[in-house]
Amino acid sequence: MLDPTTLSPEEIAARLSGTPEERAAFVRACAEAGEAEAQAVYGQMLLDGAGVTVDPRAALGWFKKAAAQHHVMAINMVGRCYDLGWGTAIDKARAAECYRIAAERGLDWGMYNYATLLALGEGVPLDRAAALDWFRKAAASTTPLASAKATNFIGSFHEDGWVVKRDLAAAARYYARAAQGGDFRGAFNHARMLSAAGKFDEAITWLKRAGASATPAFIEKAAAWLAASDVAAFRVRGVQAIRSGASC
Repeated sequence: MLDPTTLSPEEIAARLSGTPEERAAFVRACAEAGEAEAQAVYGQMLLDGAGVTVDPRAALGWFKKAAAQHHVMAINMVGRCYDLGWGTAIDKARAAECYRIAAERGLDWGMYNYATLLALGEGVPLDRAAALDWFRKAAASTTPLASAKATNFIGSFHEDGWVVKRDLAAAARYYARAAQGGDFRGAFNHARMLSAAGKFDEAITWLKRAGASATPAFIEKAAAWLAASDVAAFRVRGVQAIRSGASC
């Protein structure tokens, strides 16, 4: 069995510079040797199909091994598997517990994921005040995308008047910040706010950016919303923009 502690930094770099299959084989060997970070990384490789066949069930097994060694991101990823049904049945309560542990240990993604379940009342009692606190902590993190996604959700709180007083101007500012941070939902919401301000060309640009990184499911939902919009520019140009962004 490979002992990663016997390898020099140069040897490790050389093994990681190979083909995706070679990198995956090396990371797996490190994982089998008990390295928690390698176990977490190999689990992600199995989810993504990076140098290996996609295998969500095996990914969950490796995440659990790393989580048992208190690897915080692995704990969060066990939560993701239960949250989204990756390699196991959906169990929102178990997902929430994993996210809570990761959040309390300082992981921004854990904060964001736990806050989302609290805001929606999935797996835990609905508690939007607690959710907003966690979103604010995640938004203050140094991980750009986690911060952007949390910022977008804070914008929703201001738009819908959850916990805080309804304030569309504040919502627009949060959405703009989330969009600039790379969150596709933030980009879509920013486009909506720009349209409301009569800035249609800017809105179309942000819809295209949203489509470039959004999930297929989100694109279909957004396209349906745009097609039914009261804004004429959205019904044709908006739908084209978000779909063309996805095809780039």
